[in-house]
Amino acid sequence: MVASPVLVGREDLLALADRRLAAPTGEVLFLAGEAGIGKTRLLAEIVVRARLLGYEVFAAGASPGDTEIAGGPLADLGAELRRHPSTAAAGERLGQRLRELTDGDAARRRRLLVADLADLIAVSGAPGAPESGHRPGTLITLEDLHWADDLTLDVLARLARHARSARLLVVGTYRSDELYPRVPMRQWRARLLTQRLAEEVRLPRLVIAQTATMAAAITGSSLPTAAATALHARSDGIPLHVEEFLAAGPPVAPPTGSLAGAAADPVPDTLADAVLARAAHLRPASRRLAEVASVLGRSFDLDLLTTMTGAGADAVDEQLRELSEQFFIRAQPDRTGYDFRHALIRDALYADISPLRRRSLHAQAAAAGLPDALASDHYERAGRADAAFRHARAAAREAAALSAHREAAELYRRARRTRPARLPRSEWAGLLAALARELASIDEIEESAACYAEAYAVRLELGDQVGAAALVGDWVAVRHLLGADLETRTEALRAALPLAAGHPRTCAELHAELAAAYMLDRRLDEALASGERARALGVDNQARCHVDATVGSVLLFAGRTAEGTRLLRDAITRASSLRFETQAARSYRMLGTSMSVLVDYAGAEDTLHEGIAYADRVEQFNDRHYMAAHLAHVQWATGDWTAATTTAQQALADGGGITTDITARHVLGYLALGRGSYEEASDHLSRAESLASGMRELQRLSPAWWGQAEVALARGDATTAIARCEQGYAASAAVRDAAYLFPYVVTGVRAHLTGSGPTAARDWLDRTSALLRSRAIPGTLGALDHAEGLIHLHEGHTGKARDALAAAATFWAARRRFWEGTAALLDQARCAHRSRRPAEAAAYRSAALHAYAKAGAPPPREIAAAGPAQAGPLLSAREIEVARLVAEGLTNPQIAAALTIAPKTAAAHVEHIRTKLGVSRRAQIAAWMTTNDRVTAG
Repeated sequence: MVASPVLVGREDLLALADRRLAAPTGEVLFLAGEAGIGKTRLLAEIVVRARLLGYEVFAAGASPGDTEIAGGPLADLGAELRRHPSTAAAGERLGQRLRELTDGDAARRRRLLVADLADLIAVSGAPGAPESGHRPGTLITLEDLHWADDLTLDVLARLARHARSARLLVVGTYRSDELYPRVPMRQWRARLLTQRLAEEVRLPRLVIAQTATMAAAITGSSLPTAAATALHARSDGIPLHVEEFLAAGPPVAPPTGSLAGAAADPVPDTLADAVLARAAHLRPASRRLAEVASVLGRSFDLDLLTTMTGAGADAVDEQLRELSEQFFIRAQPDRTGYDFRHALIRDALYADISPLRRRSLHAQAAAAGLPDALASDHYERAGRADAAFRHARAAAREAAALSAHREAAELYRRARRTRPARLPRSEWAGLLAALARELASIDEIEESAACYAEAYAVRLELGDQVGAAALVGDWVAVRHLLGADLETRTEALRAALPLAAGHPRTCAELHAELAAAYMLDRRLDEALASGERARALGVDNQARCHVDATVGSVLLFAGRTAEGTRLLRDAITRASSLRFETQAARSYRMLGTSMSVLVDYAGAEDTLHEGIAYADRVEQFNDRHYMAAHLAHVQWATGDWTAATTTAQQALADGGGITTDITARHVLGYLALGRGSYEEASDHLSRAESLASGMRELQRLSPAWWGQAEVALARGDATTAIARCEQGYAASAAVRDAAYLFPYVVTGVRAHLTGSGPTAARDWLDRTSALLRSRAIPGTLGALDHAEGLIHLHEGHTGKARDALAAAATFWAARRRFWEGTAALLDQARCAHRSRRPAEAAAYRSAALHAYAKAGAPPPREIAAAGPAQAGPLLSAREIEVARLVAEGLTNPQIAAALTIAPKTAAAHVEHIRTKLGVSRRAQIAAWMTTNDRVTAG
């Protein structure tokens, strides 16, 4: 087993424990929960916190069989007390009193004995109280109280009264699911809680998000959402089970359509052995009933169970009662069926059934008139392939119609596995195409492409050219997600057009996909031309939504923002109302991601959240994951770096397509760059570039190149930064792009000013500004003022620089662009410093620091030194001397004497220093001088 390095999902319980430890008096606190829920781990954390507060800690616990032994846990507690010199006497006395219990007069003296034992324990925790009178607290922990005897419980009840007037905290744990009537603690606990002598908290199971957090802490990386969901389903959110499953390897999700069958992964040996050891104590008839129930699933119907066993109602009732009492099953609220308490109980019992008996039981279940999805699973496991195929295909069609695309994909996979040898080839091609569509929806891209390829080959083999051509558009879209470049995709689409001759709808779909291919490569004119051809062919509503989404994106990138947005919004509304889920999700994707790139972050955020929610509902997971990666980009761009990190990492874990992978790595690279982790940034960006190189698309490559230019600039490598900027410019210029070019404008100017000088920087700005102005995309134009201001500042034209930088800072703030916005504040601070406006410079630096803190991002290394270090040259050498003497506490006459100058001159120097630094008091001069010396020394 691999233990979690962090305690997950127990923050509220730890906060409660902290309050109880800090209280002046104590109490009895119960930590209740089922086996494996984490009671011992929580108790250990409480002990650590108690010891940090100076508590004396004593531990004991009960074990199976202690209910028959008087005072067993108390004897353990006595031994614990004897190990500490300060409590050894009390521990010895406690042991002696317990030994007296065996002398035969225990019944007569029990009440006095209980009081005596409680008193001994209560006072044992205060040895050697300090002279101050402060009494250190005492923590007594008692584990597994469900196994404790009557005497121990009576002593604890008495101890609860002591705790209310002393700094004594007693924390006991017990299994809440094993308090059946004959356990002594059941009534004792109820009495203490009713009398308010104890407090109880129950540890709940982890939810999916907490299970994922725990798994990430153990494995060191985020699990894909599907894997985290599967892990939660298998473990029931019980921390011990999570750890055991992860030690055996990340779980594979059971097939969605496999609602009755066993899970895909075996139960870890440690857990399976524990379940089977308990099952060995069941009566044979009850064990057989449990096996039949395990074939039916985690939940099972009482009538079906009775039918399959063939036993009478009384016998079944008795067997169910035994299984309930032994904690294997529990009744459902409506009493019509039962659930296994844990998925692993069911899985372990199922796996232990002999193969032939298991097959026979599945055959019985299949014949019981179950829904198609369940029946197909049972038939397959029973070896009845023909019946399994028939039911699986019917269930898959129904699931797809209900937008249950994960289930539909698994059911189509079952149909593929069980297809009859006599199945007509045309039906086989149709099955493959249907499976390919479902796989594309759930982001299983490689398998989808393989299914499309085979379906296409079968259609051609049958001479069905139109049918083959009808597959090409979707097939090409899937191949794009695997990295196919523009030429490969457009060649396949154009080759399919002759096959579709005489079939306008298929030709229109091919032209629509051509428009999308050109749009993705930012060849906007060709994209518009292909879109118009598709429209001219009289496309139906479904294809029209696809075309409009493509054309709308083209218009956005062409600078026709209002027109493009309106077309995309109309496509979303029309596709959603007509239940064209693929087209609706794609339209959300096109609008949200385009807004993200075009620096309309408010619109992008709203649209992406809306689109992700829609894609989740209709199980269009490829679109969902890609939109999540772009949402991470928006979060990075607007300065929410904590959220950006989480969102990008999860998108990277979830995504099955290359485009999601690339976009998520762009964001993770930018985040690492901003945090000064240049190696990590370079790794993410290089991997993104490598993945994108085969696609040769501007939107995949250019962001990686820009990030690498910034990494080079941060490392002081202006030559590499310039080369990367030129690479980005050439790619954008080839397609007259502005959306991906604008970040390079400021980066390139900084690189040229560092490595080449203002003439080269001016030439760079002239070249890039021509493209930005021609496209006139609103969110990009602030880069021109920013770059102009940097050049003016470098040339010493501080007045012009101040105006340009102010305009840029205002622009970036309005657009919520964090990267350039914080940089503009620092550039304004430099400009103010050179203009001898120290207070203004300090204000800009303070604003930048606040922005970095709000984003959860570390400020650039130079920002800490920006204040005093840059203000230093404003003071003359003599003024520096005067400031240093002020810092040493000298008065003006004393400064005059030390420097052999007139007192009036010394006073004048002090006034000049105050003016230049923008301060009013001598203490502020001293603080400035101290900081200045520290930065200079550093």
